[in-house]
Amino acid sequence: MSSSDEKQEATKAQFAEAAEHKQDEHPEMKLAELLPTQLTVGMRQVDHKEKHLRRLMKNKDPKKLEEFLKERPIPVVIGPGGKAYIIDHHHLGLAMLQAGFETARVEIVDNFSDAKTQDEFWKKMEEKKYVHPYDENGKLKPVDDIPKHLTGLKDDPYRALAGFVREHMGFKKVMTPFAEFLWADYFRKIIPKDVIKDHFKKALRMAVKASRLPGAAHLPGYEGPKTKAAAGGPKAA
Repeated sequence: MSSSDEKQEATKAQFAEAAEHKQDEHPEMKLAELLPTQLTVGMRQVDHKEKHLRRLMKNKDPKKLEEFLKERPIPVVIGPGGKAYIIDHHHLGLAMLQAGFETARVEIVDNFSDAKTQDEFWKKMEEKKYVHPYDENGKLKPVDDIPKHLTGLKDDPYRALAGFVREHMGFKKVMTPFAEFLWADYFRKIIPKDVIKDHFKKALRMAVKASRLPGAAHLPGYEGPKTKAAAGGPKAA
């Protein structure tokens, strides 16, 4: 067996062992071997997270960095061949790579390693809403277009805008899958891309204001005035 084959077998064994862990345990996995389930991230938000990580790394109290990461395990699904697919925290994972981290704690939330084909695996992922194959223009693409590495993710400036709007209390953090992407598509229709690129603070103010408009009431985490539709319609007399 060649050294590359041995490495591949060792990797499979590592993921197979991790797949047996209970969901409340957080094994370490190599960031370079974690597979994305989306095509894009907001690079401005990734850079923001990287800067925060580097500040924690320079801090004289290493426990703060340890606690920060311990509270944010990267959720993964185990697929065919024992490969691990990230279903959230793509921004954090990429920020960790850019900051020089080699491994990350993960939380195994599902195990589809018994899928006989990749098509069967992706069908299960779609049924559970674990995958979001939309490009930087908000267009649906085949799952084959999803990159094989975190560093292959493309920049969607509207996804970054949505992340910062949430941080500025424009909308609540919710459990709805890919909620920030839904907000990104909303902002995509009303805020010019060149404003985000050249005048981000202005774009952020515009987006926070737009997040409170009745036209956004259907979006997850909406915090603006409640419309009759958003409140469940008129009450019975």
